[in-house]
Amino acid sequence: MAKLKVALLSGGISSEREISLKSGSQVYEVLDKAKYDVTRYDPATDLEKLVADASGIDVAFIVLHGSYGEDGTVQGLLDLLNIPYQGSGVLGSALAMDKWTAKRLYQEAGLPVPPFEVLVRGQVYDPEALAKNPGFPLVVKPRYGGSSIGTSIVQASRQLPESLDRAFEHGREVILEAYLEGTEITGGVLGNDDLQLLPIVEIVPESGYTFFDYEAKYVEGATSEICPARISQTLCRRAQSYAATAHRALCCRGYSRTDMIIHDETIYVLETNTIPGMTPVSLFPLAAKTAGISFSQLLDRLIELALEGRDIGSE
Repeated sequence: MAKLKVALLSGGISSEREISLKSGSQVYEVLDKAKYDVTRYDPATDLEKLVADASGIDVAFIVLHGSYGEDGTVQGLLDLLNIPYQGSGVLGSALAMDKWTAKRLYQEAGLPVPPFEVLVRGQVYDPEALAKNPGFPLVVKPRYGGSSIGTSIVQASRQLPESLDRAFEHGREVILEAYLEGTEITGGVLGNDDLQLLPIVEIVPESGYTFFDYEAKYVEGATSEICPARISQTLCRRAQSYAATAHRALCCRGYSRTDMIIHDETIYVLETNTIPGMTPVSLFPLAAKTAGISFSQLLDRLIELALEGRDIGSE
């Protein structure tokens, strides 16, 4: 049986490039070379080569994060080249990357979200009004992007200008979201039409971290990830249901991971990742492992889903 020719895409030009390269290397090591003939491509330098090789590629495996990788742009190129790929297409990728639009779609689907406001660069704002709604402390974050880059927590109005400046470095719109203390959890789903709901993971940053920020995500030992989460079965089932609802509301495909927080026994949906971290110790593979799916089996399954009846432009 001939090996599948896999194009492994990692690197790119977003602020999450280094994380993408590291994840790509680990995916490359684990992909079964008895099944796959794997060629690596870095969109920062190898797009012409990818286009030239397209006719000989059976499937692409995308390990890109942030802009120009997780937002639908690379997915659109692969659609034009008629190369199937794992995960969401152009629409689902773009919707999940846009935190403002995602929040509105969550609300439309009946999912609770923290109170929020949106500011545009240069817009005059009233700190007293923000103190009432959404209310301090506030999470200040860019409208687009991932890995908590540009995100900070503001305790009082005097801290706002610096935090806004930091967030505006990553785009012209910023989301101000009520900061809710509670138990941080994440829920993964796997599948196209029929979704497998993975065990919920509890995220516990060490005491030095106010929230699950970039450093807490990627510095070894900075965060404890507990799966299954130490929550009641009722909350667990509700969180899994919310993850599936968010996945469908954003027109996702293949897999996704939705981050949530439990505050006063209410689960609030924060955001959805369409290309979750993909190393053996990342949150999505951890949930899969708890469900009995090894990292190698997970990669196989994602490739199967990529090839499962995809019609270009059908999303």
